[in-house]
Amino acid sequence: MPRLELDRIGCRFGPVRALDDVSLAVAGGEIVGLLGDSGCGKSTLLRIVAGLETPDRGALRLDGREIRPGLPPELRGVGMMFQDYALFPHLTVAENVRYGLAGRKRTEADAAAAARLAQVGLGHRAAGYPETLSGGEAQRVALARALAPGPRLLLLDEPFSNLDRRTRDRVRADTLAVLRAAGATALLVTHDPEEAMEVCDRIALMRAGRVVQVGTPEDLYRRPVNRFAARFFGDLVEVAGPCRGGVLETRLGSFPVPGFAEGARLSAAVRPQALRIVHAGEGCPARVARRVYLGTQTRLEIEAAGFAEPLRLAVPPEDAHRPGETVGLVLAGDTPFIFVPDAD
Repeated sequence: MPRLELDRIGCRFGPVRALDDVSLAVAGGEIVGLLGDSGCGKSTLLRIVAGLETPDRGALRLDGREIRPGLPPELRGVGMMFQDYALFPHLTVAENVRYGLAGRKRTEADAAAAARLAQVGLGHRAAGYPETLSGGEAQRVALARALAPGPRLLLLDEPFSNLDRRTRDRVRADTLAVLRAAGATALLVTHDPEEAMEVCDRIALMRAGRVVQVGTPEDLYRRPVNRFAARFFGDLVEVAGPCRGGVLETRLGSFPVPGFAEGARLSAAVRPQALRIVHAGEGCPARVARRVYLGTQTRLEIEAAGFAEPLRLAVPPEDAHRPGETVGLVLAGDTPFIFVPDAD
């Protein structure tokens, strides 16, 4: 039985349809990401699960039991970690973590708070106040507070967005380790595909209030259902061509496309890293337009007939290609994604 089931959830704010027929299941011990651009409905969906927003239709079940829309968050067995952490400035770190344990005996609450702080590596900061914490430490205190009551489901709303890149990478890894150690079931909202791929077992990619695709990070990266999903996880190199005899003919080669009408105009798309630069006269003719040295790699911008915009390829930093040089491009790996032009 899934820990969380969302069945055809819909939600409107006046004329705006924030969520449209969203269904999703989260298994016990699984971390699932709600991924998408701002305004796609992911935070609204999280707030509905938390009980902070009311859906217009659909059903929500936790451990097989339907949760009525009006049930307050504290009675759902759900913990939530907010984007700004929402620590109480007048309470100590330990008191913040103990806040969600009201109703328990003081000794029991103290022990649970101390255990969670130790788990996130901040037992030594128990007597301090939030104003003395770094951004990473505040994030870990918020995580400890959310986990302290032992929620059936943990909700995380953009939990790393307020951190600088170096801190974010470290805290993200630490948070994942804590969630795994706790065996937590979690639903995480993010707009960052790299973050979703690193932290989540599965990802629900959202757009305009709908779920576009659900799958493992590898599923979404290697087997996108449409152009939107493919582009969300990285750059694409696209080249169009006609379908003749069940084969798509392009400047990068010919690819089987069974099921398409004769003469249909299709688009083959690959990740830039699937292309290899070869000597002029081989493969697809191209020209190096720009070279940018980035330390760990060099980025080449390459112009080629048949491509709508320059291609950006990452090469080793010592690569010797220079602007103005004529080269060739060949497809070195990966089967292209095939799309109908101008369709999602």
